[in-house]
Amino acid sequence: MPLHIFDSASRSLREFTPLTPGVTTIYVCGATVQGIPHIGHVRSGLNFDVMRRWLTHQGSDVRLVRNITDIDDKILVKAADAGRPWWEWAATHERAFNEAYDVLGCLPPSIAPRATGHVTQMVEMMRELIDRGHAYPAGGDVYFSVSSYPAYGELSGAKLDDVQQGETLAQCKRDPRDFTLWKASKPGEPSWPTPWGEGRPGWHLECSAMARAYLGPQFDVHGGGLDLVFPHHENEQAQSRAAGDGFARYWMHNAWVTLSGEKMAKSLGNTVSIPEMLSRVRAQELRYYLAGPHYRSMIEYSEAALSESVRAYQRVEHFVHKVAQRTGVVTPGDPGPEFAAAMDDDLATPAALAAVHNAVRAGNTALDANDEEGARQAASAVRGMTGVLGLDPLSPQWQDKSNADTGLRQALDALVEDLLEERQRARADRDFALADAIRDRLLIAGVAVEDTPGGPLWTLKDS
Repeated sequence: MPLHIFDSASRSLREFTPLTPGVTTIYVCGATVQGIPHIGHVRSGLNFDVMRRWLTHQGSDVRLVRNITDIDDKILVKAADAGRPWWEWAATHERAFNEAYDVLGCLPPSIAPRATGHVTQMVEMMRELIDRGHAYPAGGDVYFSVSSYPAYGELSGAKLDDVQQGETLAQCKRDPRDFTLWKASKPGEPSWPTPWGEGRPGWHLECSAMARAYLGPQFDVHGGGLDLVFPHHENEQAQSRAAGDGFARYWMHNAWVTLSGEKMAKSLGNTVSIPEMLSRVRAQELRYYLAGPHYRSMIEYSEAALSESVRAYQRVEHFVHKVAQRTGVVTPGDPGPEFAAAMDDDLATPAALAAVHNAVRAGNTALDANDEEGARQAASAVRGMTGVLGLDPLSPQWQDKSNADTGLRQALDALVEDLLEERQRARADRDFALADAIRDRLLIAGVAVEDTPGGPLWTLKDS
């Protein structure tokens, strides 16, 4: 079955057919680099990383642009409050976002353009919009005339009479529904020269100009968080199409990470930062937690859900390591039809992970029967599937970088797994005294054992 994705614009599941056969072009709205990233911030990057990996696995040449908004009201305010230059504040937090994407295993984008590096392209687009009668300069600002574009509201379903842009009231606007393309300079703020005066870009204009610069007037997929549908993406589409561009052929939106039913946001004080999370779980476990649910489903953050994801990933990890230790090299194999059907159905990662765990169970059954070839085939399929999801336990990305001697960890894995197998045999023979003694020996050595329906899981007590 070919890939089908839910297109937010048509509100329907559509077969994905790229503009150019064999090439997929994707623009994803990236970070406004105003602070330290939290788990809600990085979800979009993870979701579109999974999409990119699946398309690449299918043989497509994926060109993914993920922008950086490095000039914005919030950046200017927070930098001023901290007594730091705005450009330093933006660069510091851009690095923090890049580190978060890297540590969670996101492939680097084809390019990550900054808004401040594309003012020339923005000026060009504004000139086109003014010439076409869709924009007007006023008081040093430049505004898009919403009423000049009859298709306004197609993406979000917004009714023209109800439109509120959420912008500060401006006396120069001809219509309060119009949105800002360019902001006139204010004392102490950074600015760039334009034919209509010094100033800085509006948020919506940045993405249209950068998408055109790198992907052309029309491209395949525009992605981002659900909260961006209106006004940001609605305004992007309006200004780009009013300028004569076809713009995005498909729209995809990932849902939020919530806490107590509310979207995670710094303004609400309900965020969980990436550094904080990585002090409690490993990066691959956090990736499993965030990438495992369907991208269009809300993730309600809870400690219980996080712990379950950690245990689920460890079951996969322990199986692959066990097979590698017992049978030798396990190479990534074909993910198989169950996994492929799930991914082609709007990137249904829950069903894809179900295929992973089905293979793990089959592989463990093969191990119990001393069927090493069957176990190796299952582990090979697991590596193929988890590789597409960016979760392959044997990927160099997830090796213990804090321990230069990775062989030490492999030796520890082998010793612990041998003891756990001995304990399982003792439990099967109802020799519970021996089973408890093995568990206690491991605990003294710093290894905690938890019995689960999928078998025993072990962790280092200090990890």
